Amino acid sequence: MNNLNIYIESNPNPNSLKFVTNIMLVNEGIVKDYPDIESTKDSPLAKKLFDFNYIKRVFIMSNFITITKKENVSWEEIKLDLRDFLKKYIEEENEIISIPNNKSSKKTNSNSNNIDEKIKNILEEYIKPAVEQDGGAIDFESFDNGKVIVSLKGACSGCPSSTLTLKSGIENLLKRFIPEVKEVVAEEN
Repeated sequence: MNNLNIYIESNPNPNSLKFVTNIMLVNEGIVKDYPDIESTKDSPLAKKLFDFNYIKRVFIMSNFITITKKENVSWEEIKLDLRDFLKKYIEEENEIISIPNNKSSKKTNSNSNNIDEKIKNILEEYIKPAVEQDGGAIDFESFDNGKVIVSLKGACSGCPSSTLTLKSGIENLLKRFIPEVKEVVAEEN
């Protein structure tokens, strides 16, 4: 693989960095979050990253990998080593994620399908691009009795500012567009 470039971006989570490549790493729509080594069965790359004893979480999507480190090490000590490791791993065309063709579908409450769709559309159009830019992802889980449940992944998981973003940004936006929404909470992973 010629001319692979990887640049590093910071994000609101001080313990996460986003390693962005100039190529697509996984197919569109594939979003994988690995909170621990036990969850890496479908990702040889994530599994290898957990060999670094300071890695706490790995998130892989489109053309980037967000890595969350443990707090006892500084980014200055490790970020270039991680970038070099990723560059070599990808250039050698090692497998990043092995995904079966069929995707599982989430269960939805049929009484609120119309509201579910509105929520999903707002998340897609307004929220996801900003969250992805920060090295994370947000997924709609459910809507029931005015309560929207989402899951936060990647840099957003465990980020000190994610609660503020959730309440001040996402919740306010959804309430403005959909009066039935009373509260937005993040599901714990």
